[in-house]
Amino acid sequence: MDHRLHHIASLNRRGFLRHSLAAAVPLITPSLLRAASPPPSGRLQIAVIGSGGRGRDHTRVWSSMPAECRLMAVCDVNRAQAASAKGIADAAYQDKACTVYSDFREVMARDDIDAVSIAVPDHWHALIALAAIRAGKHVYLEKPLAYTVEQGRALVTAVGRHGVVLQQGTQQRSSSTFQRAAWLARSGKLGRLLSAIAISPYGPQGGDPTPATPPPEIDYNFWLGPAPEVPYTPGRCHGDGGIGWYHISDYSGGWVTAWGSHHVDCAQWALGKDHEAPVAVEAKGEFPTTGVFDTCYKWRAEFRYADGVKLIFATPKEAESTNNVLIVGDAGWVSASRGRIDAYPKSLLALQPGPLAEAWPTNHFRNFLNAIREGGEPASPVDSAHLSTTLCHLCNIAIVLQRPLRWDGTRERFIDDPVADRMLTSPMRAPWNLNA
Repeated sequence: MDHRLHHIASLNRRGFLRHSLAAAVPLITPSLLRAASPPPSGRLQIAVIGSGGRGRDHTRVWSSMPAECRLMAVCDVNRAQAASAKGIADAAYQDKACTVYSDFREVMARDDIDAVSIAVPDHWHALIALAAIRAGKHVYLEKPLAYTVEQGRALVTAVGRHGVVLQQGTQQRSSSTFQRAAWLARSGKLGRLLSAIAISPYGPQGGDPTPATPPPEIDYNFWLGPAPEVPYTPGRCHGDGGIGWYHISDYSGGWVTAWGSHHVDCAQWALGKDHEAPVAVEAKGEFPTTGVFDTCYKWRAEFRYADGVKLIFATPKEAESTNNVLIVGDAGWVSASRGRIDAYPKSLLALQPGPLAEAWPTNHFRNFLNAIREGGEPASPVDSAHLSTTLCHLCNIAIVLQRPLRWDGTRERFIDDPVADRMLTSPMRAPWNLNA
């Protein structure tokens, strides 16, 4: 019997290890060197795919920069959400030129679209981004980068092969507090780095499980896409403030991948390990027992690198910390949160990074546009995005298996652990697949 990779809580409760799994699909070969593509001239033309709360944020941002880009289209399987996004664009431009689509493939067929901005549930990230990349379009992709390690590797390979820009929506890399913390850590001001802590809020429990008829404005089968076919329930798509899917493992890794994509990413960055995977992970966590939400809601994971540095990723009490990110060295520490930074000794806060500060991006969306025009690398490029997202997936896998795991970051395989290896990928419901 096949099970989806990230149906982790249900797999755990149902005795995951008692079930046989399909053989893991070999990972796609490492990414090719990126070939520089001539950047488009003039104003970039963009489409937003996904018009929920975050997608409408994307619509507002792109519509607010008329000198740099033009929002040409919005796309969503929910007609009401798509209409709302179009209304934002129409009001900003004072015209009706923004086109509405329900199928992202129609957007990819437009030659006049330079880039797509993707804000859909996690299980759709790789499929839609791959379609865009193969169509030669640049991609701004909300975090987490991908739903599985295999899907993330496919994105790295595709970006290298097609020479496009991909920016992950981990906007904390364009935030002054996290930038300053990374600079203090990476410039030696904390001495020899010893450890880092990354914090996530506790996940919710519950979610309305009552079977219901899908609202008429949503194409529920298309919304499910590659995920298993299951009855619609209010908590599945629209619970928890409209993002109930975030806490259902058919569609997401829960807050482990959602907040981990931000704070694990910033910890890796500050430790100078954007291109270095840990060699071991151990984790424990707890899962909801009622409702449709089934992703881990509290946990503690410990990653160990080859040089002995440790990274703790946990919910607040389990980490004994409330900082979003804390970096500790043998000569001091620095912590960063959104809008706040602290350090010991306090004199660290008075240090000025000098010329480096001039290169720090302050707007993650504009940084993406600049990378396209200038042919450079964005603040949150696909390689580091894939690595930090992979750590989040390793955390979820270790929680399910409840035992220490050793990791080979070069091969992207566990060491002598075929059961864990099979959790690096996930079957997709036909006709969807990574080669479509």
